[in-house]
Amino acid sequence: ETIGHTRRVADLTIGLIKLMNFTDLDIEQIRRGVMLHDIGKIGIPDRILLKKSALTPEEWKIMRMHPTYAYDMLHSVPNLRKLVDIPYCHHERWDGSGYPRGLKGEEIPLVARLFTVVDVWDAITSDRPYRPAWKEKQAIAFMRSENGKHFDPAIIPIFLDNLGILIKPDT
Repeated sequence: ETIGHTRRVADLTIGLIKLMNFTDLDIEQIRRGVMLHDIGKIGIPDRILLKKSALTPEEWKIMRMHPTYAYDMLHSVPNLRKLVDIPYCHHERWDGSGYPRGLKGEEIPLVARLFTVVDVWDAITSDRPYRPAWKEKQAIAFMRSENGKHFDPAIIPIFLDNLGILIKPDT
């Protein structure tokens, strides 16, 4: 499940970056950052990671530590510092209500803002232990409703308008 998610979000993120013509971004560093985006979950107990029901407030507090754990692991390695923005900032929200630092708007690194759109899309359109995948129509409505709150308002229209290009059927 985790490997499939990681591969899908890596391909989608790179596709979105290319579609948006961000030629100044380092695709390979971004791919590495995406591949390591949840590495901080190593520090989260399995009883929380694998729980099939809603997390308690205390469990959420622990779960919300995984970006900080990722930062601590990756930032200490000089060759990995360039890719830390995605693992550290992928739960930040455009309106400042995210975690771990409560960054807002363009304070959130661009690569993390791009990845967040992809990560949420994949999360809601994939089966999870605690719920089935959402249908595409429901997922699109959710993404639109969160535009300017959870997501950078410049990214969502491009992502949603190009879903057919970005998402390739399983072969």
